[in-house]
Amino acid sequence: MKQKTKKAAVKRFTFSSTGKVQRRATKQAHFNGLDSGKESRKKHSDHLIHKSDAGRINRLIPYA
Repeated sequence: MKQKTKKAAVKRFTFSSTGKVQRRATKQAHFNGLDSGKESRKKHSDHLIHKSDAGRINRLIPYA
């Protein structure tokens, strides 16, 4: 039987071309006008998930 994909995890995580798990930057919701340019640029980039957590994410998204 096929495994089900956790749709919440699909919306939150992506995979790089080398297979590493990426997530979106935090604290992007509001009050961004107060940030410096460096801070707001950092928020637009993806961040890598630590190796110890990547296995759990891979189990949530089995066919990625």
